[in-house]
Formats: sequence, structure tokens, C-alpha cells
Amino acid sequence: MFQKRVKMRLTDFDYTLPTTRIAQYPASRRERSRLMVIHRESGEIEHRRFYNIVDYLKKNDLVVINTTKVFPARLFAVKDRTDATVEVFLLRELENDLWEVLVKPARKVRIGNKLHFTDKVHCDVIDNTVSGGRVVRFEYDSDDFYKIIDTIGYSPLPPYIKRDAEPRDKIRYQTVFAEHRGAVAAPTAGLHFTESLLKTMKAKGIKVAPIVLHIGLGTFRPVQVEDLNRHQMDSEFFQVPAETAIAINETRDRGKRILAVGTSTVRALETVVVSGFQVSPKRGWTDKFIYPPYDFKMTDGIITNFHEPKSTLLMLVSAFADRKLIFKAYRAAKKEKYMFLSYGDAMMIV
Repeated sequence: MFQKRVKMRLTDFDYTLPTTRIAQYPASRRERSRLMVIHRESGEIEHRRFYNIVDYLKKNDLVVINTTKVFPARLFAVKDRTDATVEVFLLRELENDLWEVLVKPARKVRIGNKLHFTDKVHCDVIDNTVSGGRVVRFEYDSDDFYKIIDTIGYSPLPPYIKRDAEPRDKIRYQTVFAEHRGAVAAPTAGLHFTESLLKTMKAKGIKVAPIVLHIGLGTFRPVQVEDLNRHQMDSEFFQVPAETAIAINETRDRGKRILAVGTSTVRALETVVVSGFQVSPKRGWTDKFIYPPYDFKMTDGIITNFHEPKSTLLMLVSAFADRKLIFKAYRAAKKEKYMFLSYGDAMMIV
């Protein structure tokens, strides 16, 4: 379904989201989240459970998943001399033990400060970043910094979840296929899958292939400009391995469908597409921003969640299906009391 080449603006993606519809906890069982199925051609909307996705998948369809792994990036430290408590949010490792971080309260953390996490773990603040963060160098008495993080860190829950992280979030705010550590936000569409459901899919002849895109805090960053042409996405690391590129190209050659689990997967696939609607193995950084109008080359279906107003995620799904159809679906979701955002229910667009 091709959309008219109409210039979209930020206000075109606004809607009212009651706080009561923002999930604060996940469903008791991953695969029993609700599932809205949207048919792009007919405009039909169905209400199912997530495990029903197998009813909409066919033999030799390819489902592409994001195997990024969230690490407990939120740490708490005590600043030297003042004993003030400081939150340190790890964004990315620049080189060995040198990290870009966000600090809160930022006004109290300056170059030269030393922050203590435990008796044996501290960091020195050595620089500021242009985005208001800090560059810090960690020192610790261990051979594995990530083991330290796993012990002292907290799950980096999204800002719209208005509660403290709990021990179970380390499991539930993680997909069952998470493998490659590097994300500070989960690929939330993947949170609905279970090992049992993946086995059922494979038994039906549905193929599953992995990519990696390490989701950063930019996924929550609000768009500040009305003219979407002026918005700049944050760069995120991605990798499409050779075996996945081969599986995608074979699926295309057979005339079968490629379904992306999550907007992060869509962005990775649309980044690596080359001439002839084929993909090649690639790793690097992408700041690809997808919004209407956009001609998708690698994506025949999307499994996703319900997204925030004015978000780049909502813009992407509105480029895949007609924006009016997506907003009709969102109105239906509110009426039917679906839960929204990271821990909320799912949508399948085919």
C-alpha cells in the first residue's frame, strides 16, 4: 500500500495517551499479552493473544529478531568529599574502562570529581560531552567489569514506568533470545516471545534469523522540531551477520515474506538493503529515520508494541501502514483497554 507523498509534521503524530493505559508491569506470561492484528490492504483489525501470531505466519516466512541484550546500566555512586548520591547511567563504552554516561543531578558532577560505587569500584570524571553527559574512567578490583555491573546495576526501565526497578525486571525487561550485550533499552516487541512459541514457529516451517541493534536512550528522546526533515536520530550500533543476509536473500528469491520483530529490526534491515532488494552482511552505526512517506524494501510485516505520541517509533509504523489506519487502531486499542509502551501489549501489521 503506497501513501501519497504528503509532507508529515510532528503534530500529525500526536494523540492522547491516558496514564492508566501505560503498562507499569509486564503481563504475567509473555505470550499471553494481547495482540492486535492490522491488515494493511483491507483495513481489518483483529483482537487476539500473542501466541496467535503463528496463525498469520506461513511456511518459509522469515521472522527477523533483534538479539541485543540489555545490561543494568543504572548505577548509584557517592561523590567524594560531599557524600552526595549521584545516579550514573552508562550509555556506551568508548574504550577500555572509558565510558560515556549521563549523571543526575548533573550540576553536582564536575570534571575532577571521583565517584565511589563500592569500596573497590570508583570512577573519575574526566570530561563533559556536547549532549550534557560526562566521560568517566572506571577503576575496579576485578577482571570483568560487566560482572560488577550485573551485581550493582539496576535495570534501565523507561522513564514512563513510574516505579523503581525490581529484581524480576532483570529477567522480564529482556528477551528470551537476548545474546549480545550493549542495549540500554529493550527491543520490546521481542519481550512477548517464549522458547515454546519459537519452537512452535520452527515446527511450522517458519524461519527465524537474528540481527543486532543496540538500542540507546535516543529511543526515548522527544522530537523537538515540527519539520521532521530536520530531526536527527542518535546513532546506534548494528550488525547483520552473513547467515541472516543469506536467509533474507533466499526468502526474497522464493517470494516469501520477511517479518521484522520491532522497529529496531526494521531500521537495521532498511539500513543494509542494496540494489535489487537484496541485503549484504554489514556492521556499523545507523541513524536511519523512517517516517511517512517511505518505501520499504525489506519489510513485509512488523511485530511491534503501541508507542508514545510524537515518537519516532510511531512515525515508523505509520510509514508502514497508512497513518489513518494506525490512528484508527490506536483509538480501538484505547477503547478495548490494551496496555501501551514497553511492558504493554503487541501489534502485528501484515
